[in-house]
Amino acid sequence: MAAGKRARMMEETRAKLIRAARKAFAEKGYAAASMDDLTAEAGLTRGALYHNFGDKKGLLQAVIDQMDAEMLARMQAAQQRAETPWLAFVAEGVAYIEMSLEPEIQRIMLLDGPAVLGDPSQWPNQTACLRRTTETVQALIDDGTIQPVDAEAAARLVNGAALNAALWIAAADDPHTVLEKAVEAFEYLVSGLRTSDAFGEGMNAADRKAYGDL
Repeated sequence: MAAGKRARMMEETRAKLIRAARKAFAEKGYAAASMDDLTAEAGLTRGALYHNFGDKKGLLQAVIDQMDAEMLARMQAAQQRAETPWLAFVAEGVAYIEMSLEPEIQRIMLLDGPAVLGDPSQWPNQTACLRRTTETVQALIDDGTIQPVDAEAAARLVNGAALNAALWIAAADDPHTVLEKAVEAFEYLVSGLRTSDAFGEGMNAADRKAYGDL
């Protein structure tokens, strides 16, 4: 078999398993989704799962990686719709928090993921996310929007705030009420990073309220 065809078949097998696992994890939860059921759903064998992902935990990581890439694309879209670099920065964090209302994201990314894979802040994809946020913060420092703080420290705190807000919402009895509180608090927190000269243009309600304009 030609190498190119073999690679395509392997990629198709991985895609089938990820698709079946994502559906099973979302509908039943990680613990209740059996490997026999999800491999049957994909029309494959346990051997294919072990060969491609090692075990069920590895398959969960692959599902989370796929979902994380989709979430990142949605966050970037929210950022691009914003009118200023500052509003883009805030919009990206708020978009992440708002996605925690979605049942699939709640169950797989925010409930089962941490329970099985450990602290989300330590997941491999968080390294790239932190680097990206750090670069954004540094650019806002350079243009005088954010105060001259350590960019990585600020990025870690901002990302941590958004992540913990999402985890709180996912576990809440009334996620919609918690979302409103979390977004408002997040906007207040990040507004504290801004320089006094940056206020005025593109201020949100939290900014104006905090600075006595409402």
